Amino acid sequence: MDSPSSKINIAVADRILLHLWEQDHQADHYLVSREVTRPGIAEICALHPPNVSRTMRELATDGMVSEHTRVVRGDERRQKTWQLTDEGREQIQHRLPELRTTNVLLRERNGNLLEVRADEAGSRLETGLTLLQVLMHAQHEGVLNFGDIRFGAIVRTDPEESPAPGSLRLLSGAHSTYHTRPPETRTVHGRDSEVAVLDEWFAGTAAMAVVSGIAGCGKTTLTSHWLEQALETNPELDVMYYPCQPWDSSLGIATSLLHRLKISSEEVNQDPYGVLDTLPMKPGAHLDLDQYRRRLIAHLLDEEGKRGEKENNLLIILDDVHNLTSDGNYLFGALLQVAESTNMRLLLISRTNLAFYDRRDVHTRERVVELRLTGLSLEEVAEWIASINLPSEAPAEEIHKATGGHPLAVELLELYGQTLHDDWLRFLDEEILDVLPQDHRELLSLLAVADRPIPWEKLASAAGYDGKPPEALVSRGLMLELESGMWLHEALRSRLLREVGQPLEERATKLRESV
Repeated sequence: MDSPSSKINIAVADRILLHLWEQDHQADHYLVSREVTRPGIAEICALHPPNVSRTMRELATDGMVSEHTRVVRGDERRQKTWQLTDEGREQIQHRLPELRTTNVLLRERNGNLLEVRADEAGSRLETGLTLLQVLMHAQHEGVLNFGDIRFGAIVRTDPEESPAPGSLRLLSGAHSTYHTRPPETRTVHGRDSEVAVLDEWFAGTAAMAVVSGIAGCGKTTLTSHWLEQALETNPELDVMYYPCQPWDSSLGIATSLLHRLKISSEEVNQDPYGVLDTLPMKPGAHLDLDQYRRRLIAHLLDEEGKRGEKENNLLIILDDVHNLTSDGNYLFGALLQVAESTNMRLLLISRTNLAFYDRRDVHTRERVVELRLTGLSLEEVAEWIASINLPSEAPAEEIHKATGGHPLAVELLELYGQTLHDDWLRFLDEEILDVLPQDHRELLSLLAVADRPIPWEKLASAAGYDGKPPEALVSRGLMLELESGMWLHEALRSRLLREVGQPLEERATKLRESV
């Protein structure tokens, strides 16, 4: 069927007004819930907290909302809250017919793709989703799938269709969020030493490994290649491969893990330690990670023999964990403790350096193994190029210098025969450079015109930058801290040096003056 005529895009003001309309039962209450505070509104409306404050000022100026200081349930201090005014209620009631009739895509129980009104989606999916939740899921994901664990338990309103007590499945739909086999990826070239590091980790005692590197450097490809080999030598290994998306949450990952472990409420011996009881059953409730961790360890160890069966070794691979908010660090820390106590192993893949464990965990305690991916070596690039039938001679040294050995650049060379293909340059721009703040990009641009590493004091002076090296650049491997000073990824250096003309000359002059 054809896709909807236009992409769903709910204005920020409409999101907030609709949310406050759904919370209007708390208007003028002395004790309110978190949903009407700035953090609660930001979370539910998918906004950054500063955007909430800015929009609230505009709505208050227009007389749509009023600001109050209330006691928040579960919090010791009073917080700023908002509620609709009479004008705001009139405004949202005027907008409601249009929002309710917005068409969204959903995949029903039988797998059919339907286009329905937003206010009918909740009943079609048999969930208690509000109108705002339906619109936000449709805006960020396109299609709403029946049984998605994030929609909560299945709810049927027709008493004649209600199943017998106990037949509802708490983890319905969780199977669709993870894989039990590695994803199919492109062919791996080189990376023998990196595979050896993962082999040594898996054969050792460290509970967790972390693979990090800039976008497109082959983290997922390497991990999938290694996992294929690991499963060939150890076919009894149970695997949970979870690709984290920007909309994923700690609760979703925790729930999917229980599903992978076949923990359910269908039979008595499937959850003898009550792990499912630690999951929040009410919308907006938080996962009790401490209790979840304790009961999960008890379930996996089964020292009391309640389960009656031995669990296979389990490898959990969480890909793109940088997509999770800082709350994900608490879950990762809990899973690391579970892995240290049981037969579970944990492998995380991230574009950024993770901060939920201590440096001593890597160097002295041997709890964590880190593998930071850079570009392919000159020898690996030369071997790859030797297997390609290129229309013209392409020296490996020149290609390695221009691309930094980035696998994606060499792959595009293999496909199109161009050392610096437009898709490679567009990838660097869209995924890395264009999303950087201007002052961070200027730091990288200054390093690009240097012929050697520059001490941070000199680089900061040339850029007019105050403070220590930006954590966002260092953690993502875009700017490197060497003994002799700061440097940058060779692929970025090659891209930034293509900006010829006066800006390049001005940066070179600034750098010479500072040094």
